[in-house]
Amino acid sequence: MFAKQSALIASTSCIGCIVNALPATVANSIIWYQCDQNSTIPYTCGNLTVPLDYSESNSNQTFTLSLTKVNATTQPSMGSIIFNPGGPGETGTDFVTDLAGPLLIGTGATLPVSCYENDADRLLAYLRTPVTTNTSDTALGTMWAVKQSLAQVCYENAHEIGDLVGTAFVARDMMQIVDALREDGMLRFWGFSYGTLLGATVAAMFPDRMDKVVLDGVLNPTQYYEGRDIQELATSDASFAGFFNGCLAAPPGSCALARPNVTASQLEQDILDLLYDLKYNPIAAAPAEATTIVDYGALKSAITLSLYGPSYWPGLAVAFDGLLQGNASALVAFVGSVRSSTSLNLIEVNAAIRCGDNSLRGKYLKDVLPVVDALYNESFILGDIEAQVTLTCGTWLMQAKERYEGGFNEIHTKNPILFVGNTYDPLTPLVSAQNASAGFSGSVVLQHDGYGHSSLAQPSLCTAKTIRAYFVNSTLPAPGTICEPDVPLFSNVTMLEVLAPIANLTKRGLNTEDDVALLTAMKRLSGRVDMSRVF
Repeated sequence: MFAKQSALIASTSCIGCIVNALPATVANSIIWYQCDQNSTIPYTCGNLTVPLDYSESNSNQTFTLSLTKVNATTQPSMGSIIFNPGGPGETGTDFVTDLAGPLLIGTGATLPVSCYENDADRLLAYLRTPVTTNTSDTALGTMWAVKQSLAQVCYENAHEIGDLVGTAFVARDMMQIVDALREDGMLRFWGFSYGTLLGATVAAMFPDRMDKVVLDGVLNPTQYYEGRDIQELATSDASFAGFFNGCLAAPPGSCALARPNVTASQLEQDILDLLYDLKYNPIAAAPAEATTIVDYGALKSAITLSLYGPSYWPGLAVAFDGLLQGNASALVAFVGSVRSSTSLNLIEVNAAIRCGDNSLRGKYLKDVLPVVDALYNESFILGDIEAQVTLTCGTWLMQAKERYEGGFNEIHTKNPILFVGNTYDPLTPLVSAQNASAGFSGSVVLQHDGYGHSSLAQPSLCTAKTIRAYFVNSTLPAPGTICEPDVPLFSNVTMLEVLAPIANLTKRGLNTEDDVALLTAMKRLSGRVDMSRVF
């Protein structure tokens, strides 16, 4: 995608705060070596030693960042792009080498926070945690107690490093990488979801060292640090409604849930009625899976998973259709297929970073109820799912030693930032991109008029080209620019079919082969960013 720029995947250590309070450090050199992984992608691996605790000027403790670099295919190189896929805690290394190919560079494994001694204990704790805070009248209190238990276990087993995990420390790690690359001392960065919070933080901490920064699927940074991120659910219910509109607008046979002579709102109400009924009348799965019970929480979990990307919608439609007929097997299969590759340990890493960053704490459940109620009021579909984050952080017993507290207003970066906001993003709405952009002088918001989490969820050649033009030529889109997705909902349309209408327009300077490669790469990435928060 960026032929003259290499992509860097860095395993980052921690995350934290105020720049002037800390001493300057001189970055070591990166030790590059041949990777062991089997891949057709030209990438190399490396290690970089950085301070373990940036807040302790006299400490000699260090931490080794594991880096992966996707090499530039054309010379001269225009510099490296650091990449973060979200999470927080999601590994950028596997993401980039497995999926992104020669597109970019990213951050990888974080400082290993582990609350449980083995996977058996971890799984047991996971199984006794309610899926949502609204499965019953007692679920909220039960989850508060479970989160208190988690917080205590994590403190006992991880307190020695628990306060070293936070976004400001990761921002410092990133600048260590920039220095060690020995390029021009400027950061080039592409971040998704939580990666946008990381990008906004590093830009606020080091504004004079920002080159080209793309933040896609934007969190409201102020609300994030307060632990009151209500705005993230601003379009969650609209995203869910879009599933039913897309279903009925799809070609015949594309959506298993489609019914003759029924409206999208009627279909949506049928599923909401089903969801309510499952609270009191759970369904046993097929005899071969007799131990599996599908209830309100299971269906909410499936809906949450699917909203991350429209590529999951056909499978969800099959699951909905089965449930309406009293058959839960399709839903069990759907959830299992989407969850299969996700590590349960990511729950702990996610909590350590996000809760270490934010200031929300409570001694009693009543102390955080105003935030829980606000989430419920903002979104019926995801409010009770996201309330888990509030309860987790409300009980958390550790705080990052360094947290960025400088605010996000009137920040003048050396070069302007490109924000990308998805119209119907269920977790990082367009309004958050607009609000974040307002605090960074000269920045521009590109509106990606699609569904799913970030612009990758429903790929657009327009969006991909706009991002490429920014990285390669520093070209920002005009304010108010809107890019439409090129992959229709509930569609089997191929990339070649999407590009066919422009195949003969070479007089306009279009490179069809390059366009195919670009859109295909975006398609491979779709639906794979920042799915950790729902587990």
